[in-house]
Amino acid sequence: MHPAANCTSLDEVRQNIDRIDEALVALLAERGRYVKRAAAFKKTSDDVRAPQRVERVIEKVRALATTLQANPDITEQVYRAMIAGFIEAELAEHAALRAN
Repeated sequence: MHPAANCTSLDEVRQNIDRIDEALVALLAERGRYVKRAAAFKKTSDDVRAPQRVERVIEKVRALATTLQANPDITEQVYRAMIAGFIEAELAEHAALRAN
C-alpha cells in the first residue's frame, strides 16, 4: 500500500480502490453481525431506532473524518445511509426475536 499520489496510472488507482472496497465490505459484514446481535439486547423498536445514538455516532465520525482529512460531509452522508440500512435490518431481527 502506498499513497494515492504515488499512483502512476488509472489502472493502479482502480486496483487500490478495489482493494479498499474489499476491506470496506468485510468491515460492513462485521458491523452487520454486531448490529444483528444488538437486537437481542433491545426491548423495543424505539430502542433499535435510537435517534440520539445515531446523532452521537454522526458527531463522532464527522470528528474522525476531520482528524483523518476525509470530507466530513461525505462521511456523514455515507454513515446516515449505512445506519438507515442497518436499522431496517435490526428492526427485522428484533421483530423475529420477539416472535419466538
